[in-house]
Amino acid sequence: MIFQLATSVNCVAQSTLLALSKSDHTLAIVDPATLKVIGKAPVGQDPHEVIASADGKTAYVSNYGGGRFHELNVIDLVNQKALPTIDTRPLFGPHGLVFVAGKVWFSAEGSKAVGSYDPTIAKLDWSMGTGQNRTHMIYVTNDAKKIYTTNVDAGTVSFLEFAALPPPLSPTGQSIPNMPARMDWIQTVIPVSKGCEGFDVSPDGRELWTVSAQDGIIFIIDTSARKVTATIDAKAFGANRLKFTTDGKRVLISSLRDGHLLIYDVASRKEIKRVEIGHGAAGILMEPGGKRAFVACTPDNYVAVVDLNTLEVTGHIDVGGGPDGLAWAEK
Repeated sequence: MIFQLATSVNCVAQSTLLALSKSDHTLAIVDPATLKVIGKAPVGQDPHEVIASADGKTAYVSNYGGGRFHELNVIDLVNQKALPTIDTRPLFGPHGLVFVAGKVWFSAEGSKAVGSYDPTIAKLDWSMGTGQNRTHMIYVTNDAKKIYTTNVDAGTVSFLEFAALPPPLSPTGQSIPNMPARMDWIQTVIPVSKGCEGFDVSPDGRELWTVSAQDGIIFIIDTSARKVTATIDAKAFGANRLKFTTDGKRVLISSLRDGHLLIYDVASRKEIKRVEIGHGAAGILMEPGGKRAFVACTPDNYVAVVDLNTLEVTGHIDVGGGPDGLAWAEK
């Protein structure tokens, strides 16, 4: 019995589900095996998204404030307590978060920009403007050389890529001998529809799917060609988030308007099912093993657990009022 208890505790420590409560201003730490909250830590006034460090020891929470706030909350997941916050100024309205290459990357909606924070030096170390209204969600490739963002009110997707620029020419238009190539960030702005907020990149990196909350259309972007190659009239009105399953075979879309979880087959680009989640579905998180999805139901004050084999809701987790952002912490 003692051995079984130790194994259970170790299992909890190895991986945890993180869930934000907007109403309670807390981060809940959940044991994914028992679906029980094992700890909570305070966060700021308007928590929206959460991400964990690669070692699973630290969580970062964006305090959004409709683009007005300027802080990232830091949570010690080992001791389940708040650490000093990060002031993101001069970048305002931090929202989307990812942890890549040892850094916290975030969108800054109020500043029409994206930026990064390096925990090793405890400083904001880079930023770039998009010039697009409501730069909201963010994705960064593993090599940290490509950044994708959705610009909700502009109706665009920004591709920011760190690449070599053409070599400079002399005043007479001739190439300059032995002039090394210069690297810089280059932006490509891809038109979609206004209201495109939730998006994800396929596991193979070839496609970016985003969906508009206004007209319900899914846009499929070829990441190499940097252009929209297909659209789907999904009628996904009120769409909030979009996520690929870990095997890349399906896409899940949450709707804040009607509380459905839309499930699409990627190969056929056809709808498989609409699962009733509650009165409003928001954040989506895939379990690393690919067996379950967790969906935050903000109006219903729970996180729904969806079996990805049966495509049925199998449980609910009480993480506090107004749940939204979800993340996985793995040690």
